[in-house]
Amino acid sequence: MYVVMNELHVPEEAKEAMKGRFGKSADNMKEIPGCLDFLFLEQNEENGNLVVFTKWESKEHYEDWLHSDAFKNAHKEKRESKDKGPASGNELKTFDVVHHL
Repeated sequence: MYVVMNELHVPEEAKEAMKGRFGKSADNMKEIPGCLDFLFLEQNEENGNLVVFTKWESKEHYEDWLHSDAFKNAHKEKRESKDKGPASGNELKTFDVVHHL
């Protein structure tokens, strides 16, 4: 199993727009081969970050998704936007799952 966490640094005034953008993705991720779970998380702190958490059957499934039309479509709005999007940055972390309940 493979886990990916993408921590998004989003200014407070842009968080609702970002939540809306990822809300559209939640249902689509159910159709992605190898995607076991998709969560969009918000820290319970003032000025907290947003986190996209995905769990995959394998690293290969995740990499297949990165190169898929589904990935391109999920990020189409950001690519076509004239601005750089609501996030001011991000930090991507990947993990091989060692123990799981």
